Amino acid sequence: MTRRWLITGCSTGLGRALAEAVAASGQHVLATARRPETLEELRDRYPRTLATCALDIRDPDDCHNAVHAALARYGGVDVLVNNAGVGHFGAVEEVTDAELEAQLAVNLVAPWRLTRMVLPLMRAQGFGDIVMVSSTAGRMAHPGLGAYAAAKFALEGMVETLALELAGSGVHAMAVEPGVFATEWGASLTESEPVPAYHRTVEPMRAGFRALKSLPIASPPERFASELLRLIAAEERPVRTPVGEDAWTTLLDAAQRDYTALLNTRPVPAAV
Repeated sequence: MTRRWLITGCSTGLGRALAEAVAASGQHVLATARRPETLEELRDRYPRTLATCALDIRDPDDCHNAVHAALARYGGVDVLVNNAGVGHFGAVEEVTDAELEAQLAVNLVAPWRLTRMVLPLMRAQGFGDIVMVSSTAGRMAHPGLGAYAAAKFALEGMVETLALELAGSGVHAMAVEPGVFATEWGASLTESEPVPAYHRTVEPMRAGFRALKSLPIASPPERFASELLRLIAAEERPVRTPVGEDAWTTLLDAAQRDYTALLNTRPVPAAV
């Protein structure tokens, strides 16, 4: 089946790998980024299957324009992948209102908005997939990642709710939970002003997040892309699914987490 995809955050990392994989498979994709010039090479390589569009997901007008660009180019949207996101590092006390609002605006409000815009189209055609790129941090928190985890935990609650609301409609909602991938996510974290009182519990994590890309367990972005293509092609779509070399182990650890022991030991860097 040739599906029509709309993917956010395609300039680098997981989004770019996915956009390329979709285009290479012969399906149609509208690849979006804040700076669409970063996508020119992909567009030139796949002129028949890949189109590009400027999209700052924080801007409602940009979101509206991207959906209409997909309609104009392909006549509809069969798969929406809310991939664009940003991370922030800081202890809960360190994170300001503005920093928290920025995390929620990108990682929760924007995907909710785009979903709301696309759902009428999918319900009218009787099929479609809404994919939220969450994180293992959507089910397992780490010191210093409270704002990001708060947004991803909320996003997963939204997905589960939406999946129940769409039952029987032919439209599916799914959260994919990447573990550690070889992208620039860790190196691109914004940071709060440190409070010395949290140095012992938060500081050990800082270097760990910065080095995520180089960890032996870091999976290539192409693995994420191939796994998502497989999930969308399957007859049964899970509401949540971990993706990546470490993701299942990380979430199993989360389910068995002993907070009593953790609160009496010094934390070490862990995978996102």
